[in-house]
Amino acid sequence: MFEATVRDGVLRLRRPETRWLSTGWDGGRSRGPAAYNVTVPEGFERTDLGAYRDERLARAEFGSEGDAGRADERDAPPTLFTGVAMEHARGARCGPAVAYATVGLSNPAMLPVDPAADGAVADAAPETGRRETTAEAPPRRPGTVNLIVGTTRRLEDGAAENLVAVAAEAKAATLLATAGVPGTTSDAVAVADDPDGEPAAFSGSATPVGAAARVCVRDAVRASLRSRYPDGDLPGPAGDAEHGVVADERAEVFEP
Repeated sequence: MFEATVRDGVLRLRRPETRWLSTGWDGGRSRGPAAYNVTVPEGFERTDLGAYRDERLARAEFGSEGDAGRADERDAPPTLFTGVAMEHARGARCGPAVAYATVGLSNPAMLPVDPAADGAVADAAPETGRRETTAEAPPRRPGTVNLIVGTTRRLEDGAAENLVAVAAEAKAATLLATAGVPGTTSDAVAVADDPDGEPAAFSGSATPVGAAARVCVRDAVRASLRSRYPDGDLPGPAGDAEHGVVADERAEVFEP
């Protein structure tokens, strides 16, 4: 379905003539043979991400194979960034879908259902909802949960966008069950489909594509989580994560 290759901290997923939809940096729709997940070093502060991507792909010798793209091209390859090492990337395949995940939870994004009753709110700064840190706190080490989900079907208008939601929902359900958080502050999803494949008008959880994608995301996320935290020492709420946010405000609720 996809050819996965890891070199020099870069995961390349390659499949000719693939359509992509990414929520990550410089995201949106594109068409091409590859997408990438790139590990950034600790303390990473560069903002010229297009140039940085090109440097990393060239260093990994992916550009020589004609699929790297350039920052100024219309269909530059979808590229996600993370602080998680690619040795923890995991893939899962089921039916017409496949998913690849890298999971790091150093910056959890929590959403208590009842903020006033949730003990996690006590750890949050009162105005920003961010966990308090001090000058002595260690430098931020972004975790990020990155997902690349692909299908051999041709997704109709709206189905690709919905598959992003399906994947994000499966990720959140899996992480809540295993780590007590729905995600991090910097998660991203990229979905891919085959423009020449069998058409799929819908991608919801009851469809072949959606059901398979949910299973793949669940199992890839769990596998990457086990690889990243083999001793179960998760940096989520139970581990007093140094970075992250808690949405502890209340919205005004009204009838339309």
